[in-house]
Amino acid sequence: MTEQRDTSPGMTGPDGKTVLDIDNLQVTFATDGGDVHAVKDVSLDLKAGEVLAIVGESGSGKTVTAKTILGLLPETATSSGAVLINGTNIISLSPARLRQIRGRDVAMVFQEPSTALNPVFTVGWQIAEGIRAHSGQGGGARVSAREAKERAIEALRKVGIPDPEHRVNYYPHQFSGGQKQRVVIAAALALNPGLIVADEPTTALDVTVQAEILELLRDLRNQYGTSIVLITHNMGVVADLADRVVVMYRGDIVEEAPAPRLFAEPRQEYTRQLLAAVPHLGRNSASEGMTERSHQDGEILVEARDLTIEYPGRLGTPAFKAVDGVSFTLSRGEVFGLVGESGSGKTTIGRAIAGLNRTTGGSLKVLGYEMLNMREKTFKPLRKDIGFVFQDPAASFNPQLTIGECIAEPMLIHTRPSDAQARKRVGELLESVQLPASYAGRYPHELSGGQRQRASLARALSLNPRLLIADEPTSALDVSVQAKVLELFRDIQQEFGFGCLFISHDLAVVDILSTWVGVLYKGKLVEQGIGNQVMGSPRHDYTRRLIASLPVPDPGEQSRRRETNRALLGL
Repeated sequence: MTEQRDTSPGMTGPDGKTVLDIDNLQVTFATDGGDVHAVKDVSLDLKAGEVLAIVGESGSGKTVTAKTILGLLPETATSSGAVLINGTNIISLSPARLRQIRGRDVAMVFQEPSTALNPVFTVGWQIAEGIRAHSGQGGGARVSAREAKERAIEALRKVGIPDPEHRVNYYPHQFSGGQKQRVVIAAALALNPGLIVADEPTTALDVTVQAEILELLRDLRNQYGTSIVLITHNMGVVADLADRVVVMYRGDIVEEAPAPRLFAEPRQEYTRQLLAAVPHLGRNSASEGMTERSHQDGEILVEARDLTIEYPGRLGTPAFKAVDGVSFTLSRGEVFGLVGESGSGKTTIGRAIAGLNRTTGGSLKVLGYEMLNMREKTFKPLRKDIGFVFQDPAASFNPQLTIGECIAEPMLIHTRPSDAQARKRVGELLESVQLPASYAGRYPHELSGGQRQRASLARALSLNPRLLIADEPTSALDVSVQAKVLELFRDIQQEFGFGCLFISHDLAVVDILSTWVGVLYKGKLVEQGIGNQVMGSPRHDYTRRLIASLPVPDPGEQSRRRETNRALLGL
């Protein structure tokens, strides 16, 4: 591909100063199979107060480029070219000099805040430690422990942590996921760097929390003139925050343009495909044209009535009610989308239907069997009629078994086919999910993420289940891979006719697959109905906020949605 570059100015600070200048960057990794060229002749720049998004799928080189900016490449990497931060070439610096630059001139916000924070130290100590590590450099005065703590409190206040004077003494586990990400951003801001590199900073967050973090990053740019390099595969996030966009593909920059122009008039075919693959609420809806619920007279596979699921308390703490009085039905041939944020109870319900969580009140009938006071011995014969597709296929496969052995495992447990029958069935299943039958001999690590999820779907279908539970099955996939898996899932569901409980926090994905949608909030089902009615005319304030928080791949529309969300929050 030939790079298409539009150098029209984006939003920059008042002086238009260049904060970051990358010139002909190349990065190669030495592997047992030979050298891998991860980044090839990449050149880009970033002005003061500008947000530059680098987008692309897994393996495009975007994260390697980001790590090069901070000198974080492993020893197996060889880099050439120039990466200039305020005129200083990072590539030629010694480790000691790099440590001075990190935090002071450039800081990084990582994807998973739980792994970025040390669980055995308070967040205040961790922020203060970074401040003290840089004090005294260049002839400056040393910072006392008390002063460092005061600056840590101010950094927490700056990112919106409530009661920072008290919570500075909290440990990471005492914060929610969104608050932990705010703490990581506070640590990055502690030394007032002019440049922040944010690597997928919202991927692990719910849409409402994601909206808050994006608003925070926007405020940092507007109030303090902070420049931001945003690494992401979420084009909705790009439309919400970025001034300018760089599109990478297999180590090359294939297109660069201001965000509005890139979304309105993408010049490269790869960029057009990337944008076309993004699920967009209201487009290609599975419930389009429906005025009443389908399959209402079909076989009822799941029936919940005032369902309650509690987790017992420990050390004198009260029990936690994860699911509180939930009622719904799921019929054969129907896809019921269950949406909600982390902690809403959606996965708990999915696990209860599969017999993996105990119900504590109300009624839950699965394939006609009452799950309250369930006994494994009596429920076990029904397990062959229930398939489960997990969020992370890499973790759900045994790495020591071939893909064929993993797919055949449920058959060997429940129906005991001959070796020849099992091989034939595995081949048929692989072909049904558009994988060659020869992939049966491969191991899970030899397949890409999308291929592993297809194989996971094949395993779930191995016993021709009447009911399928899919728990966030596409959240870990690139957008183009996700689109292919969703299309495949839709085709297979129509072909096999199973009923499906589709669990997700992504409303746009649910809209593509689900005819009927339920919205969970803090364990309660606050709204349910035909998908396009729930998405198009939500009745509950929480559903409205959830929809308004979902970023869409259109800067103009996203700006309007952002104002709607602010109004709902009373900002």
